[in-house]
Amino acid sequence: MHFITNLISPPHAPEAIDAYLEFGDKQLVLACRRGEAAAWSVLVNRYQRLIYSIPRRAGLDEDHAGEVFQRTFFKLMQNLHQIEHPERVRAWLVTTARRETLRLIQQVSAEQPLSSLDVTPDEEHDRLPGEDLERLEEQHLIQQALAQMDERCRHLLLLLFFRPEPVPYAQISAALGMAETSLSPTRTRCLQKLRRILREMDF
Repeated sequence: MHFITNLISPPHAPEAIDAYLEFGDKQLVLACRRGEAAAWSVLVNRYQRLIYSIPRRAGLDEDHAGEVFQRTFFKLMQNLHQIEHPERVRAWLVTTARRETLRLIQQVSAEQPLSSLDVTPDEEHDRLPGEDLERLEEQHLIQQALAQMDERCRHLLLLLFFRPEPVPYAQISAALGMAETSLSPTRTRCLQKLRRILREMDF
């Protein structure tokens, strides 16, 4: 799975990657078109889990899933300059991964007896595959939207809504250096910003 990540870029220092982590998809694709290898690494890492999950939920084993992953990102690299809407690269990747999954299933089926194929999803990957995939896509969109927000809003929403356990307002207030009375109105404004960004991303 590291083949595609390293295909056009050597390992990068953390500071080289950090500059791209807050980029939206459109910015990343445009940076990739300019040959900025660190942007490619960030783009691949951003969607690695999502794309890898598509063939796995279709019942392919890890080796075949890795092949779908590599084919998908190789096609992206080939078509970077042809994508009309770079802000929708996530949808492009999902569609391509689904096509490559189907193509590989057909290819393997033609090469092996049906009874010998390992295309039965295990328990982990068989639970509500459509809903799981949709949830993963939503999580990616929300992460991208949060990355586009100012630091205070991003940290506030992460503390309020993305922790396994509720964080007390007093603790949030201390962490952000804000009065507790300011948290609720700030939360409202930040949620409005988040919704606006998500609408722009066709969420």
